[in-house]
Amino acid sequence: MRLLLAEDEKDLSRALTTILERSNYSVDAVYDGEDALAYLGGNNYDGVILDIMMPKIDGLTVLRKIRQEGNSIPVLLLTAKSEIDDKVEGLDAGANDYLTKPFAAKELLARIRAMTRESTHAVNSLLHMGNLSLDLASFTLSSPTGSFRLANKEFQMLEMLMGNPGQLISSERFLERIWGYDSEVEINVVWVYISYLRKKLTNLQANVQIKAARNAGYFLEVLP
Repeated sequence: MRLLLAEDEKDLSRALTTILERSNYSVDAVYDGEDALAYLGGNNYDGVILDIMMPKIDGLTVLRKIRQEGNSIPVLLLTAKSEIDDKVEGLDAGANDYLTKPFAAKELLARIRAMTRESTHAVNSLLHMGNLSLDLASFTLSSPTGSFRLANKEFQMLEMLMGNPGQLISSERFLERIWGYDSEVEINVVWVYISYLRKKLTNLQANVQIKAARNAGYFLEVLP
């Protein structure tokens, strides 16, 4: 799952990025409202963490602009303000939730899970395909013969594949969604992680395989 973090306090931004990445989120961090709008216009995200007090363009203005454009992405507002009027203003502008600084990391993660779950209308935290189950809460891949807790990027790649069964996903798409729009990693890193996942599927005796379509991408297929 990919998030945009717009927070102008760089020490806080780095700390939040570390917390989110350790919880298997992919994060793009920006430090002002102008960049937040630019990133939201050119990328696909599953949610936004948006500080209200930011330079260039404040968070509430960013929120109003994306809602006026019809963008319904889940938004969690961060602010040092705790007055009721500020909360109401943020929620009226289209925010999904509101968190006042300082806050505990566990509360932040719980709020993100809640707003992204609501946005996708998820009825549970499991994806199934063949004899495999992927637990989206614990990042655990299971079959009747065992289980693995997947590393961050392994989990995100398999979530994309199992969430879109039979559909081709290009290497470029993996890079954009997981490593980020402005990442400098080489495209062959996708093949490396596909290789990791294939080994785990073999060890689990999965009846599901990751297939490659030459120069097109990867997809999951249930074996007959």
